[in-house]
Amino acid sequence: MRYIYILFLLITFISCKNNTILYFDQEPPSTIPKLFAPSIVNTDNIELNIVFNTNNTEMFFSRIVDNSFVIHHSELTNGKWSDIKPIKMYDDNVLVSVACDPTITKDGKTMYFLGVDPKLYKNDVTREELYTIPPDIYKSKKVNGKWELASKVDFLVSTEYLETYPVVTADGSLYFRSNRPSDKGGMNTYRAQYLGNEKFKPPVIINTKTEKKELITYVSPDERYAITNGQGKFQITFNDNGEWTKPKETPLKYESNWRYYCPYMSSDGKYFIYSRKYNNPEKKGWAGVEKGEVYWVNADVLFNAKKE
Repeated sequence: MRYIYILFLLITFISCKNNTILYFDQEPPSTIPKLFAPSIVNTDNIELNIVFNTNNTEMFFSRIVDNSFVIHHSELTNGKWSDIKPIKMYDDNVLVSVACDPTITKDGKTMYFLGVDPKLYKNDVTREELYTIPPDIYKSKKVNGKWELASKVDFLVSTEYLETYPVVTADGSLYFRSNRPSDKGGMNTYRAQYLGNEKFKPPVIINTKTEKKELITYVSPDERYAITNGQGKFQITFNDNGEWTKPKETPLKYESNWRYYCPYMSSDGKYFIYSRKYNNPEKKGWAGVEKGEVYWVNADVLFNAKKE
């Protein structure tokens, strides 16, 4: 009996250790949000969008470096995470760029992200000017262990209008936001069914029964639930036989002068990951952002909203 007890403790220890390793060696959070990897991922720079691939062997996030939004990553090999390094998405002659909001396909070989066409701006553009240019959805392929230079997604997805917040589902379909002309007008959530061979069906508007312009910003791989973002707060909506339920607000503590955005979930659905940025009250847009942080919290804070 004593040996069985010791074996149980050993298995429990190994399981907890492996769980910690999967999340960049960070102790998982409770229902109280906490910074993710302080001083490693969260630094004195502006960081946002932490995302893991399906099997938790690669971590991605965005960091503002010299006025550029740059996707960084680290890979888990033989139980150890590699040093964090930026991913080169554009040619060498592009000195200022946008690459953020990454989302990774189930096989880990394709990344979609929010980007801005380098041909539309000069290299001396300011951060504020850069982010006023309508963004598109770009993709990068991982070939022989290396992420290749990015290109725009199918013209049905990336148009002359604004496209943002791409999220890829298990079958390869894309959810995103766009202000392209429609009967509803303004910004809407769209879904583009993946056809294979990097092609999509024409995107269709997703109705989430919103009252305050909450739009889908994250959707689970199986499309059972989605997280919306409206009025500076997060909400959760559930797919009920093809109909999305009315979004319910998540019970997080929202601090004034901070904007909460970029919701995402860990691959196992256990943790809710989100970003927040602090704006100088006297400045608008990214020019006024003085701090950007990424938090994570036990996903119970999301799913408890369903029970209210």
